Amino acid sequence: MTRYFFQRMLLMIPTLIGITIVTFGIMKLAPGDPAELKAQTVQGTLKGGSLPEEIIAETRKLYGLDKPVWEQYARWVWRLVRLDFGDSFKDHRPVLAKLKDAIPITLCLSFATIAITYIIAIPLGVVAALKPRGWLDQLIAAGLFILYSLPAFWVAMLLLVFFAGGEYWNWFPLTGFISDGAERLPLLNRFANIGWHLVLPIVCLTYGGFAFLSRFSRASMLEVIRQDFIRTARAKGLSEWRVLVRHALRNAMIPLVTLMGTLLPALLGGSVIIEQIFAIPGMGRLGFEAVLARDYPVIMAIAVIDAVLTLLSLLLSDLLYVVVDPRITFGSRS
Repeated sequence: MTRYFFQRMLLMIPTLIGITIVTFGIMKLAPGDPAELKAQTVQGTLKGGSLPEEIIAETRKLYGLDKPVWEQYARWVWRLVRLDFGDSFKDHRPVLAKLKDAIPITLCLSFATIAITYIIAIPLGVVAALKPRGWLDQLIAAGLFILYSLPAFWVAMLLLVFFAGGEYWNWFPLTGFISDGAERLPLLNRFANIGWHLVLPIVCLTYGGFAFLSRFSRASMLEVIRQDFIRTARAKGLSEWRVLVRHALRNAMIPLVTLMGTLLPALLGGSVIIEQIFAIPGMGRLGFEAVLARDYPVIMAIAVIDAVLTLLSLLLSDLLYVVVDPRITFGSRS
């Protein structure tokens, strides 16, 4: 396994380089000039009127956009090797500082969303698999797919109207991640304040994943409980709970481990729509605003982080196969 691990780590280097080249090329092909957008903003703030070409040229020179594309990419790679993502074109703040502000917020939101989704969806799938096509299985499937069909932005607007300062109940904050002045509260009270703000966004992010994950776990369980070794375990007199948990569920986890390979990039990917509606300054909103402003350093930083997390999550899912099923080994791979 150690040899396989280092081989995969070495293969990540050319893969990551290829991802950055493609991302950088697509970004350059996209319409819009960040220098012109920035110069127009400055000109509009000062006095308005026409935009001189000299201002655009000076702005392009300031950002290094007057250099050839290959030289811009080489400079960016050299900064990346030194773990320097540069400064944002939008507000000239260091990109790392902007990421440090957004990543903890997105991690809180994503960890809670994924944990709640898995804790609820997998037991629902297992329960539905015990009596397939029964009334409970059909009831669970109907309820979950109704939830799955509801658009997240529509549900978010309804929650805001009914539970966040609308005409009905004012139970939760309307927008934001934390209340003003909550930083001075004790640690436990500050966490409670953050959780209070995240209730409605987490509801919008979780209900859609129940249907897919529960039906996926149901299909995996159905495939496993029909195997001969499950009949043998029952014939030995083992309790139904032990047969399901120790034998069936462990083998049914193999496809779920493959699905878990997408968790790491999902943790930092954020949700553009939900973060925009609830005004949460997370990674999704940061990436959306960077695309609108053609903020190349922020876009490339987010792309690199997502690429690294995707590659690591794929490697982690491969290694977890051995934990779930000891019969799997990487020793015989050439």
